[in-house]
Amino acid sequence: MSGEAVHHRTINPPELAPPVGFAHAVLAAPGRVIFLGGQTAQGGDGAIQGSTVAEQFDVAAANLVTALTAAGGRPHDLVCLQIFVTDMAAYRAARSELATIYQRHLGRRYVASALLEVTGLLDPAAKVELMGIAVIPGTVATPGTAVRADSLEEQA
Repeated sequence: MSGEAVHHRTINPPELAPPVGFAHAVLAAPGRVIFLGGQTAQGGDGAIQGSTVAEQFDVAAANLVTALTAAGGRPHDLVCLQIFVTDMAAYRAARSELATIYQRHLGRRYVASALLEVTGLLDPAAKVELMGIAVIPGTVATPGTAVRADSLEEQA
């Protein structure tokens, strides 16, 4: 079977300041797009879990991955992430811990991201909400063949 694996590509132009914890751009491979609705630290019972930004980020990231997996994606398919927080100072103070949590759930590759401070979220107990976009690489065709790019990665 022939075909060419296609991967998302992170782009960080040298003209821009070096990114820390995000990518300036991601060139998504062709494929199916998953739009992930905002995920907070809601447990299965609907109550917010955790009291700190880091604790809530951990639960929200796990919820985001659960939604992504249910839609057929994996963390490395994520190309964009919006992070909404109600306390920017608390987020900044927890950056080291948040980086570890991010990598545990989403991997070591940072995606195009935005961090926004908001005055509140729907649930008043929520301090963090994550919203993302993922692209599952589609089929890559060469004359007479069609191969899912993911299957090529697994064979390698």
